[in-house]
Amino acid sequence: MDDEWIVRLYWDRNETAISESSKKYGAYCTAIADHILQNRSDAEECVNDTWLHAWNAMPPHMPSVLSVFLGKITRNLAFDRFRKLRREKRGGGSFDVVLDELKECVSGSDDTERRWEEKELIVEINRFLSHLPKEQRYMFLLRYWYADSVSDIAERFQTSPNNVSVTLNRIRQKLKRYLIERGFDV
Repeated sequence: MDDEWIVRLYWDRNETAISESSKKYGAYCTAIADHILQNRSDAEECVNDTWLHAWNAMPPHMPSVLSVFLGKITRNLAFDRFRKLRREKRGGGSFDVVLDELKECVSGSDDTERRWEEKELIVEINRFLSHLPKEQRYMFLLRYWYADSVSDIAERFQTSPNNVSVTLNRIRQKLKRYLIERGFDV
C-alpha cells in the first residue's frame, strides 16, 4: 500500500492505517529504536507507541514523507525511553558515546536564547550536510540519526572502523568550524 493511502486511512480514522504502517515500516522503526535502546523489547514498545502517536498526530498533521515522519516519532520515543532508563539505572550505554561525539559540535545548553536558535541551527546543519559528499553524509546520518555503531557503518561501506571514525571526526570538526563561522556558540 502506498504512503498517501496509509495517510488517508489515518485521516479517515480507519484502524487499518496502523496495521499497514506496521507492515510497511515496522522493521524500519524497530531498527531505529533498537540502535538507540539496544533492547529488543523496549524497541518494540517504542514502535507500538509510534503507531499511537501517529494516530494522534494525523489529523491535523499531513506528513509529506511518511517514513521520515514515523522514523522521527520512533526516534524521539526511543530517546525519551533511553533517558528514562538511564535515570533509573544510572548506567551508561553505547548511545552515550554518540551523544558525546556530537557534544563538541553542538552545545546542550538549556538557556532561552539557545532554544530560540534551534530552528536556525537545524537549517544550518542540513545545509552543511547537503554539501558533503554522499558517502560522508550517509555515514554521518547513520551514526548520529540512526545511532549505528562504527563497526556496522564500516561493514556497510566496506571499510575499516578506523576509517569511519576518522571520517566522522573530520566531519564533526568541519561542522564545528562551519557553525562557528555562522555565529553559533559551540
